[in-house]
Amino acid sequence: MITDATTKDSWDIFITSHPESNFLQSWDFYEFHLARGKKVVRRLVYNGDDIVGAYAGVVETAKRGKYLAIAGGPIIDWTDKKLIKEVFDDIREQGDKAGCVFVRVRPQLELSDKSLRLMTELGLKRAPMYLSVEFAGVLDLKQSEAEILAGASQGFRRKLRKATKNEIEITADTSDATINEFCRLEKLHAERQKYVAFSSSFLTKQFEAFRDGGEVLIYTARKDGEVLAQNFMIFYGPEASYHYGVSSELGTRYSAAPLLHMEAMKEARKRGCIRYNLWGIVEPDETSHRFYGVSEFKRSFGCSELRYTPAHDLILKPAKYQLTKLVETARKKKRHV
Repeated sequence: MITDATTKDSWDIFITSHPESNFLQSWDFYEFHLARGKKVVRRLVYNGDDIVGAYAGVVETAKRGKYLAIAGGPIIDWTDKKLIKEVFDDIREQGDKAGCVFVRVRPQLELSDKSLRLMTELGLKRAPMYLSVEFAGVLDLKQSEAEILAGASQGFRRKLRKATKNEIEITADTSDATINEFCRLEKLHAERQKYVAFSSSFLTKQFEAFRDGGEVLIYTARKDGEVLAQNFMIFYGPEASYHYGVSSELGTRYSAAPLLHMEAMKEARKRGCIRYNLWGIVEPDETSHRFYGVSEFKRSFGCSELRYTPAHDLILKPAKYQLTKLVETARKKKRHV
């Protein structure tokens, strides 16, 4: 039986019981989407009284038609073919019910020839645009701090020593003043790095949703009272996620960022997290990619590289979908992503 989820506790207990899970399928992430006025789908699969599967998605509206986006899901036993079919039949039904042109799924499933064959067997097509991160840098928090530092690059260790000598103060909190400061700094960071900043409303609503669940902290680095850098961290189940990071020009000069991450890792271990996800990276030879610089910074931690099965589309209205494919293919090329 598959039914709508109605309670946070049963949802989060099931999701966090799976070691591959992260905030993308958390209850509070979809509370954030609801706060934005979006329609969300949260479905639980039962075998008798036991929950055996779950997925959550948000209905996005575009000029070319609506679609259901399921990032990091479904959370199921990927060896159970009967269960997989049941879940994807339900995904199709929910997409149809919402009047969607297609459903886009980026499963929480490591990339392999087997995973790609499975997507094909389910009737899905490779999406022309990504849905959430598909290639991530991940640190194993079962390692001690000393072991992580031993595996980091000399440059990373040098920056960390520099930050320590500069007597940078690190704090972590969830105050309104801190998220307001983060929004202000993000706008300045976007201007300097030439990308489109998130709106203050987008960041604040997301922050508030995770704050209500006790799953977020903003780490702030200061020197002589001036903010140098901030990290927006989400702690959910087995994973700590480096969700957003911003810095000032002064913060770059003082190498504040490594210190923020080391402090966040300490908190992650206290919460029982086994993984520290630095999120998106690009290939080492993609030197012209706009995320190349930040990818090299993440690699300096000595992280492992995790490739998720890329986004695939379940096409519900083939004629209308062709317009989506043309538009998104052109957009991807223009954005160099």
